[in-house]
Amino acid sequence: MASSEARPKKPAPRSLTDRDMAILDFEREWWQHPGAKEDSIRQVFGLSGARYYQVLGALLVSEAALAYDPMLVKRLLRIKNERSSNRQARISPESAKNSDES
Repeated sequence: MASSEARPKKPAPRSLTDRDMAILDFEREWWQHPGAKEDSIRQVFGLSGARYYQVLGALLVSEAALAYDPMLVKRLLRIKNERSSNRQARISPESAKNSDES
């Protein structure tokens, strides 16, 4: 039994479209799809990987997405922020070093 079947669906906030909810649901369970994630994105949504991540990024700052699946949105935001911090540290090690000291 897939995890989406075991958990009852939450009522969708009005401002999320069906595609928005499908993207959040996909992001929660993408690892269950066979093959590469990028291939699944193209097959399921008809979007390039870059466009998918643009749409997902916009969803993550949406109150409606937070209401729809708070654990997923908070986890993805935490990962996004960690990656951004790591990227900034690689680009500008001095600024990362200074922020560690404060």
